[in-house]
Formats: sequence, structure tokens, C-alpha cells
Amino acid sequence: MFGILRRKIGFGGSHASILRPSMERLQHGVIYGMSRNYAAAAKQMTVRNALNSALDEELSADPNVLVMGEEVGEYQGAYKITKGLLEKYGPLRILDTPITEAGFTGIGVGAAYYGLRPVVEFMTFNFALQGIDHIINSAAKTYYMSSGTISVPIVFRGPNGAAAGVGAQHSQCFAAWYAHCPGLKVLAPYSSEDSRGLLKAAIRDPDPVIFLENELLYGESFPVSAEALDSSFCLPIGKAKIEREGVQVTITAFSKMVGYALQAAEILSKEGISAEVINLLSIRPLDRTTINASVRKTNRLVTVEEGFPQHGVGAEICTSIMEESFEYLDAPVERIAGADIPMPYAANLEKNALPQVDDIVRAAKRACYRSAAAS
Repeated sequence: MFGILRRKIGFGGSHASILRPSMERLQHGVIYGMSRNYAAAAKQMTVRNALNSALDEELSADPNVLVMGEEVGEYQGAYKITKGLLEKYGPLRILDTPITEAGFTGIGVGAAYYGLRPVVEFMTFNFALQGIDHIINSAAKTYYMSSGTISVPIVFRGPNGAAAGVGAQHSQCFAAWYAHCPGLKVLAPYSSEDSRGLLKAAIRDPDPVIFLENELLYGESFPVSAEALDSSFCLPIGKAKIEREGVQVTITAFSKMVGYALQAAEILSKEGISAEVINLLSIRPLDRTTINASVRKTNRLVTVEEGFPQHGVGAEICTSIMEESFEYLDAPVERIAGADIPMPYAANLEKNALPQVDDIVRAAKRACYRSAAAS
């Protein structure tokens, strides 16, 4: 196994021909969603650079950390997340792999068994389906099945959810899939600060972590605090963040949908509705304490996610509220999710299949009895 890890693996071709149009748009720094309010003097950083700097610092701090995946080395990453790392750390720690997710996922898990800390990059989590047996059966269950004698410190990271115009097979949100499995931790950052702090936490964690990024956020810039720029900065796994405080309705969201929720909250404020926005950050473990405390204050809840509605993250949050805070609700929980269909390719249909800001606004108004009928 170490012999395989200690050689540079060459390959030809890639999945990039499918995804390159949207990748090129992102490399021009197109901004999606809405940034949070920070002091004007705060340093700006793109999500791409936040992830890159986190990888760089963890590679520098721990010689057991390595990065592997398709095009992570010579091409510097399909989305340039690993830019400059091959030159700095060499081919023994930044490993280009063939197009064989089942192969390099298994190699990564085996390396973690022996004490290394692999960061496995999938060009998109849709391709991780090829290696999901290793993720679920080899990584997630081994600590339990070995009676706690074998830790599996590995990170599986890459873009998750819909991009733009890449069709049904490249647009799925896998948050609920992986959150269903005991033994995994599932993280979904929104901002640059989230991405830096959570990726560092994931790499340092002794358990397998699914790290779900969003392609459309890579080029977006966010202000970052001086604390977040420190190499020791790390966010706690399992803790949500209140992005905006409010008193009349709680909106939970993760990844790109946090930006939409913040936009919706701003629109609602102009209509006299005070919305609290919770950035989940961690899908498993889920910060039920923060969510329930917010709902007990606002007495209303709207959950937002890109994924399919059935058995989704929002459904789990709804269950938590019903079990722990039902008597505090003044209105039924509203659940906003993607349409229950494979993602259409046509741009107009794709937009209709995904949650939009207006959907969140209407749901919050229904919860506050400002709008009688669902639309």
C-alpha cells in the first residue's frame, strides 16, 4: 500500500470535459448569493483560497497529511483548490490518480488505517458513488467493528449539489445520503471562514469526514476575521452558527442556501418580519440544541436545502422540533427543498427545480400568517 502511495500516479483524460464550462465561469470570480455584513476593513478571501490555505497549512503542520485525487497535482485541481501544493510538497504527498474513484478511495482508506491522514478529492461528489462502498463499509464502520482499535482519519471532499447546466447525473446533493450513516461526520460550509475552519477541523479529526463544498461558491469572496487567518484557527464540528438574529421565524440552511436565506431575511425585514438565520455547518452531528433554542424563541421554522425533499435534512430537523419543541410552535413547520425529480438540463427548468429566495420569503410569510395560500 505504501508503495502505491509513494509513487506519482500518471493518467490520461479526465471528467473535466463534462464540467469545464461551469469551471471556467467560476474562475472569473462570479459571485452568487449574498455575503454577510462585516467591518469594511476586514480582509476578503474567496472560498477557493480559503480551502487552499487550509490544505497548505495542514500539510505543513502534519507530515502524515496527503492529498489525492484526479488532477490535484499537475493540473492544480479541477477547481484550483490544490493550486501550488504539488510544487511545494511534491508528488509523494500530492498524488494525481487515474479516473478510478473506487480505486483511489480504497487506497485512501487503507492509508488512513495505517496512520496517514489522506484528503481525498472528488471532482464532484456525484463521482463518489463509484467509491461509496469504501466510504460506508470500509471507512465509516471500521472504528466500531474493530472495537475502537482502528481509527480512520480521512477526509472526502469536493463540490456537492447543483452547479449550472450539468444535468441530472452531476447535480445531486448528497448531504442526506451520508448523514444517514453512523460513523461519518458530514460538514457543509458556506463562507470562506467556514471553509477554512471546518476543513482544518476535518483533517485533524480522528474519524472519516464528508466535506461537502459548493462549486458556485468557490469564486465568491467573503470577509474573514484576523482570528480565522491564524494557522491555529479551527471551527468545532457539530456546532451551527447564527448568521442573523431574529425573533419571529427561524430559517435553517446550509451551503449555498445560507446566502439565499440571508437574502430572504433581508426582504422579510423590510416587510416587518424578523427572521433568524441558522447556518447548520455540520449536518452530522446536527446541532439540535441551537436549532431548538431558536425555535423556542421564534415559535416558527422554515428549513431550506437543495436536495430532494423525501428523507432530507429538513425532514430530520422537523422531527427534532416535533420531539423536543412541539409545544413552542405557533405554526406548522415549512420545508423548502429541491423538486422531487432528476435535475433538468434546460436552464429555465433547472431554476424551477431548485429553491429560490422568493420560495423562502413565501414560506416565512405563511409561517407568520402573512400569506394565506401556498404558491
